[in-house]
Amino acid sequence: MHSTYLKRVQENILSISVADTLPKAFKEWYVTGKTIDHEKPVETCQLCEHEALRYRYEIQNQDTGYTLWVGSKCILQFDIAVYEGDKVLDKSSAQRKLNTLIKEQRFESCLKALHRVAEKEKNNILNDALKFYRKHKYLTPKQAFVVIWRLQENQIDYSPSFFKVNLRKEQYRVDLRAMPSHRVHMIWPALSSNQRKLAIKLGHPEPDNT
Repeated sequence: MHSTYLKRVQENILSISVADTLPKAFKEWYVTGKTIDHEKPVETCQLCEHEALRYRYEIQNQDTGYTLWVGSKCILQFDIAVYEGDKVLDKSSAQRKLNTLIKEQRFESCLKALHRVAEKEKNNILNDALKFYRKHKYLTPKQAFVVIWRLQENQIDYSPSFFKVNLRKEQYRVDLRAMPSHRVHMIWPALSSNQRKLAIKLGHPEPDNT
């Protein structure tokens, strides 16, 4: 590990820890579960001072109460404790937990960005779709098209897995059948494998890029 890197870490952590060596000091710290999505890679790790971070995690010293906002690499590099309940996770499980926290942050940032678009465009259809999703945790096919269309048009970061589509109700299947295929193809990544089979059964061809 590079000496200047370690020096930065020592300067940033030892002064706010009880222990006077890195291995002992890091045993005092744990991940609180709080994360920040800065939406762009503009922030700095307060531990190693690495720049251009989009996501940061809060860590806290259980003895001194001090907190730092750091990147995931430092958490894993220095074995800072990541908890699931009362249990300290091993490195692979800690990585999964950190990834889950980031996914939650990405989703919330995505929703906030969509709300800004709805407000700016005075788009009542999009606004109603977001309210519906907050309440029911799924979208109808028509709503899914509007949401994903606005996401793509506004170049908002999102994952297709963020928005579940409900096809259990007969009316939703009727709506899906009546939708133009290019609109169905737009929501295709958000559909499960069984939902895609249903879409094909309802008369929509599979997209060329799948």
